[in-house]
Amino acid sequence: SAGRRFQLLKGLPATSTVEENSAAGVAVYDFNVTVSPLASEGVAVLPTIVNSNPLTEAFDIESIGGLEFRVITTGNPVLDYETMPKIFDLQIFVEDTTGRTDLNILTIQVTDKNEHPVFRGNMAIQTVTIYVLERTPPERIYQVDAADPENAKLTYSLLPATVPFSIKESGAIFSTKEFDYEKDPHCYFLNITVTDPDGLNSTTTVNINIININDERPYFTTKQRIYRIPEEKSPGTIVANITAKDPDDEDSPSRLFYSIQSSDGHFSINPATGVLQVTRRIDRDALPLRLHPNISLMVRVEDSPSSGHAREMEITIVIDDVNDNPPECNPSAFREEANENTAPGTFLVDLRNYCKDIDADPSNNQFIFTGLSGFGSNNFALESAVSGRLVMTGTIDLENPDNPGVEVYTLTVRVQDIAHPNYSSKYPFYISFDNIIYIYIRIKPVNEFFPVFRNLSYVFSVSEITKVGSSIGRVHAIDKDWPPNVITYSIVAGAGTRDYTNIFWISPTKGDVRILARLDYETTQKHIFTVQASDQEKSTTASVTVNVLEINDEEPVCSPNFFSLQIPVNLAVGTNINGFRIECQDRDSDPRSFRYFINEGNENSHFTFSPSAGSNTSRLILASRFDYESGLDTNWVYSLRVHITDDNLVSARDKTTHLTKTGTVTLSIRVIPNPTTATTTTPGFTVVTRRENLYSPSAWYVPFVVTLGSLLLLGLLGHLGLLLLTRLRGCCPPAGKARGIPLINAPEKKKPKKEAVVTMTKLNTVFDGEARDPVTGRVYEFNTRSGARRWKKSNEPLQPVLAMQELSSATERSGQGVDGAEAPSKKEPSEKRKALTAATKLAAKPSAGQSETPGQAGLRLQKKKEESEDGGLSSLA
Repeated sequence: SAGRRFQLLKGLPATSTVEENSAAGVAVYDFNVTVSPLASEGVAVLPTIVNSNPLTEAFDIESIGGLEFRVITTGNPVLDYETMPKIFDLQIFVEDTTGRTDLNILTIQVTDKNEHPVFRGNMAIQTVTIYVLERTPPERIYQVDAADPENAKLTYSLLPATVPFSIKESGAIFSTKEFDYEKDPHCYFLNITVTDPDGLNSTTTVNINIININDERPYFTTKQRIYRIPEEKSPGTIVANITAKDPDDEDSPSRLFYSIQSSDGHFSINPATGVLQVTRRIDRDALPLRLHPNISLMVRVEDSPSSGHAREMEITIVIDDVNDNPPECNPSAFREEANENTAPGTFLVDLRNYCKDIDADPSNNQFIFTGLSGFGSNNFALESAVSGRLVMTGTIDLENPDNPGVEVYTLTVRVQDIAHPNYSSKYPFYISFDNIIYIYIRIKPVNEFFPVFRNLSYVFSVSEITKVGSSIGRVHAIDKDWPPNVITYSIVAGAGTRDYTNIFWISPTKGDVRILARLDYETTQKHIFTVQASDQEKSTTASVTVNVLEINDEEPVCSPNFFSLQIPVNLAVGTNINGFRIECQDRDSDPRSFRYFINEGNENSHFTFSPSAGSNTSRLILASRFDYESGLDTNWVYSLRVHITDDNLVSARDKTTHLTKTGTVTLSIRVIPNPTTATTTTPGFTVVTRRENLYSPSAWYVPFVVTLGSLLLLGLLGHLGLLLLTRLRGCCPPAGKARGIPLINAPEKKKPKKEAVVTMTKLNTVFDGEARDPVTGRVYEFNTRSGARRWKKSNEPLQPVLAMQELSSATERSGQGVDGAEAPSKKEPSEKRKALTAATKLAAKPSAGQSETPGQAGLRLQKKKEESEDGGLSSLA
């Protein structure tokens, strides 16, 4: 039935052999197929190798006719006994048309075969070329790589046998000699044969090339070793052509490289051609060639730019000197001095000490001096052309009228080579071969004469008011030396006073005499001093007398020069105001020459001085009464500027030529007004004073600061006043009731009607007067126009104040109303109030037989009011 195995393959299983390396199609084993009689159509599936162990495609089955089949080799892969499995099991399957199948195994054994040896590596694919360097010692040059498929031992051989090479049993090829490229063949051909034990062999060819190496030293073909050239040859000049040859180059042109191993830079050699030439200037006259004129060069030739064979040769170049340097002198200009009247034959200068020729060869460095010339050269001469010594031949006197007046003589001397010069190489534009020396000889004047003043003595008259620094005269001296010496003037004695060391000065160059301090006839009427004229070596002196002329140069000095006064408005005419007087002194004028007059401030001529002239003492007198009621007078403060002159006794004819000096005294007079202008029927009087401060518009910040401070101060004072008023009302009764004294001395029958007078006083912030408070003794400042006051802040001395002035000041303060800044201090002692009361009584007391005036009653009322408020003098800040 289908699927069962039947014996269809006859001759199988079986074992067969096949030789290795068999080609494709080699028969391995034959078998046939037996089919069933029922399989009329034969085989449905031809015998097929369905599997192999190991797996391979080296075998296949082909039909050889009918039902006979043969196993053959495919040649892919070729069977190799040495590298592949030696036994293969092939499973062969067949099926007939009835569905019967059979599967059997054919075992194939691969048998070994003796093969030819084979070359491996490069020898297996190409002809090997071996390169051997000449001069290489005998050594292995190549290893033959061959193998036997059966791993048999191989033997090696080479032909021809005459070549200088051998091959070892290991296949290593050795050279048997050291080759010389220049003598031995350059190429060898070797046949290498490898043979197995059975005699099978293989042969290949090896080429051996001998490589030429640089093993020979080049040699110089130039035989000359010494060369001579003159100095100063231009760069590029050819000195020699050095040649050499290299044996390695055979007959071909040598490629050699030339160089200089030791050189000072004067020469260079062309590295390819060997041409030796000059590269820079060669100066035989400079070191080291000046001492050693030979230059040695070590020339080297190489057959390779680096690490080649080389040979060296020393050559010597001798440098010959030429006359290429003219004689030179340093310096080329000489400046010598000789005193006038120098004796002939005096040596001046040796030119040879300063001149030289730097040529190295003695035949080229000799020179001479010739051609002495120049204006006045007849006074000088050269001793010889070779020596170069210059000497005087004449006498030169500068003061001699025949002398040409030349102070410096200019001479020229020519210096030239003895040998024929050859300057063109070094100085191509040098035209003259001579060197010119310039010699400047200055004739030094001799100081033979003393300076001489034109006058033996000088007298100058000078006004005592001459300004300091003014010239008062001139002295002059001359010197006969030529050229004239510079004369210097100086003061050597006198010219001083007790207060000044030097009161006079003289110009050192011009001789002008000037004053250094103010002259004073009253102190010294005559000054005598000595001046000297010097030419730095010799000197002479002269006497100078200065007479001081008297001039009215002192102004009257008066005491006091500033004073403040206060007078009542009703002061009697002719009264010496407050007993004031001034006393004046003048150092250069008689007191009888004094004259007094009021220059400024005397409005309506209310004041005068008596006497007005002829005395050193004068009193201030009220000349006319004040009239404020009619409006004639409006000023209450007078600032008088008093002038005191000393020209009283000078005639009108001489006043234009005489000087007048004026002293100045400033007086401030304050007029104290009546307390009131009310009628006598007025029983009571109240003075209300209103003051207004005016400030300069430029001081914009002053009103702001004052306003702000005033508001703060008024607020504080108002608060304190309310507190104090409340306390006083609760504790104390009114002062008038407590003492039982009526406030006003007036009839009881009718209540008096009070009149209030308001006055406007403008205060200026400038305080131009000062006085002493009679109560406290402190100094205060006041404005003469407004009456504003303040305590003095500095420690300046107080002007003398008379008792009447102080009393008037106290009366004024008691008769005026006070503001917050001038209100009496509540803490002043009772003695101050008593003094104020006494002053008020003195000013307001009516004379005998007269009734009390309303003004006096007002003053008493004001006094009572100040006492009730515990007042006093203002304590000003």
